[in-house]
Amino acid sequence: MKERTSPINMIWLVMILISVAVAAFTGNMEEVTKSSFDSAKSAVTLALGLIGAMALWLGLMKILEAAGALNVISKMIYPVMKKLFPNIPEGHPALSAMIMNISANMLGLGNAATPIGIKAMKELDEINPQKGTATDSMVLFLAINTSSVTILPLGVITVRAVAGASAPASIIIPAILATVFSTTAAIIAAKFFSDRSNVECVKDFKPEKADEEVSGTKEKTSFYKLSVFFIFSALIITSVAINFANADVITFDSFFKAFSNWLIPLLIAFFLLAGYIKNVKVYEILTEGAKEGFNTTVRIIPFMVAIFVAIGMFRASGALDMFTYILRPLTDLAGMPADVLPLALIRPLSGSGSFGIMSEIITNNPDSLSSYMASIMQGSTETTFYVIAVYFGAAGIVRTRHVIKAALLADFVGIAASVILARIFFNL
Repeated sequence: MKERTSPINMIWLVMILISVAVAAFTGNMEEVTKSSFDSAKSAVTLALGLIGAMALWLGLMKILEAAGALNVISKMIYPVMKKLFPNIPEGHPALSAMIMNISANMLGLGNAATPIGIKAMKELDEINPQKGTATDSMVLFLAINTSSVTILPLGVITVRAVAGASAPASIIIPAILATVFSTTAAIIAAKFFSDRSNVECVKDFKPEKADEEVSGTKEKTSFYKLSVFFIFSALIITSVAINFANADVITFDSFFKAFSNWLIPLLIAFFLLAGYIKNVKVYEILTEGAKEGFNTTVRIIPFMVAIFVAIGMFRASGALDMFTYILRPLTDLAGMPADVLPLALIRPLSGSGSFGIMSEIITNNPDSLSSYMASIMQGSTETTFYVIAVYFGAAGIVRTRHVIKAALLADFVGIAASVILARIFFNL
């Protein structure tokens, strides 16, 4: 039986061919040539920049795993996860890693979410009976990621605040609603397109038990270590109280700015303390996980190069501008301002490109409908093809099955919801 070609193969090829054809028509062949080399360089530069974040966060995940914290977290949300991912065995590390990834995305911690998500995808591949082919759980997990479950779009709020928007954080509620719609669409689409033929199974899977060698010292050290934890927590709470007490005015925006500055360092500290309390050799375990992060980042470079080159050529050829022109009558009818359309088209393709377009729209007029709509759209959607390339690339998945359809449908719902919600909330 002939093996089916992955949809991303055809999408990638069509983007390249369209780029060359349009460049020949518009005379942009020189720009396309330059962009192909620049995009390949940018992909490698970005991947190398990910090494540090990957090493740090996979190391921290390794500490949580050794401390047994991931099993505790997965059991807390297990009923919901079991409904969504029925084929994953109870106690499997993939469950807790997925929960941590989704939680990080909800808080807008993209740099932390990506390494954890890659770990989850690799754990899912451990129970994959058909290596190289995406399982139903992989497709659903990636579709949820591309739908961008977000509660705090901190990056967008920061851009709005710097640009001088009168209410930078006013996009939070519509962004949450938009991402609820897109995530629901992602889940329904992933389940609908699933052919149920790729069944995941694990024979005699048993969760790893805690190291029994440390149990003898647990009683002697637990009180001391818990005291360290509570003292540290008390100092942090006191510091927060002092900082806000010294502030002249505490606003919603200033609170979220402080929250974003404090969150990452506190997470790192508490992760390390959780390992320390459980007698985990935090430094050794972190460096062990960091090695895994380094190897994983190197592995995804070819996938990122392929995607970045296609996107770069597509933009440089003028094909994106052509699609914008063709679709403009439809978007005008749907109530989307003309200057927001390029953002909607580039968002699934390029994170940095869409962020730049959004920043330009906001800077030109921070309090306009276009600025408000672009902010919601950026905060409630994700760079679909980048996520697919990175996550599936790390697990060696080349046959993506129905993930493209599910992810793009979620993107469409998220963009449509952003337009509708922006018009509803803008004048409130």
